[in-house]
Amino acid sequence: MTEVDIDHLRSWIGKSRVVEDIATPRLALSLNAVLDRDERVGEGAPAPVGIHWCLAPDIVPMREIGPDGHPARGGFLPPVPFPRRMWAAGALQFHGDFRVGDRIARHSTIDNVEFKTGRSGEMIFVTVRHAYETPRGLALEERQDIVYRKLEGGSSAASAASPPPAEPEPADVTREVDANPVLLFRYSAITFNGHRIHYDHPYVTGEEGYPRLIFHGPLQATLLLSLATDLGEGKVPARFSFRAVRPLFAGGRPKLKARKEDKGLALWCEAPDAHVTMTATAEG
Repeated sequence: MTEVDIDHLRSWIGKSRVVEDIATPRLALSLNAVLDRDERVGEGAPAPVGIHWCLAPDIVPMREIGPDGHPARGGFLPPVPFPRRMWAAGALQFHGDFRVGDRIARHSTIDNVEFKTGRSGEMIFVTVRHAYETPRGLALEERQDIVYRKLEGGSSAASAASPPPAEPEPADVTREVDANPVLLFRYSAITFNGHRIHYDHPYVTGEEGYPRLIFHGPLQATLLLSLATDLGEGKVPARFSFRAVRPLFAGGRPKLKARKEDKGLALWCEAPDAHVTMTATAEG
C-alpha cells in the first residue's frame, strides 16, 4: 500500500515560478495543422485558440525524466506517489488575446493539494493557477486541476464495461475527429509532452492497464474551445471551463458537440461508443 504524506505534499502550496516563451509562426502553423485548419498565420495575426497549452512546457534533460515520460516529480509539482496522472478539469478567463510573435510570460502557482477518496479509489488533486501576460498585459487566467490515481482502482476496464447512454444528448452542432495515433503524436510534439500514455502502446497497456493510447485532455479541450470560437463567429469566449469525465482512447471518430443555452454554450466530446468523455461550457 502506498503511504501518502499529505502534509509534505501540501507544503508545495504557494510554490510559484515564471516561464517565458514566444508564440512563433511555426508553433501557430503547427497547431493549426493539428486542428486540421488551413489558416496561414503571420506576425501579429491572432494565434490559434488553445496555443497557450503549447507554450512554456517543462523542458528538462533526459536524465531528469520520470518513468511515465514526464519530468521527475518533486520540482515545481509535488512528488505525488500515485503513478496515474491526468488532467481532471480546468477553467479559462480571457482578458486579452494571443498574437503570433508575442513574447509570453506565464506566472504559475500551486494553489491547492487535496487527498480524496471516491468510487475510483484514492486520489490526489493538485490545483495550479496560471496567469499569461503578453506585451499588451494580462491575456489569460487559468485554473488547472491535475488528478493522480493508483494503478489499482479507477481502471479503464471498469468504466469501459459500463453501457453507453440509451439516448445521446441533443446537440445543435456536431463535428467528428479522426482520433488516430498520428494526431496524438503531433500534439505531443508541439506541446513537448513526453507522457507515454499518448504514444507508447506497450507502456500504456502493460504498465498503466489501459486498453489503447489515450487522447490528450488539453487536445479535447482545445477542440471544444475551437468549436465554441467558430460558433461565436471567431470571437473567443470570455470564459471556458471543462471537466474530464472518462478517458478517450485513440481510434475511431469521436464527436464534438455543442448546444446553445441561456448563458452560452454547452459542449462535450463523445467517444465512438457514445460515452461522454469531456464536458465544457463557454460564456461571453
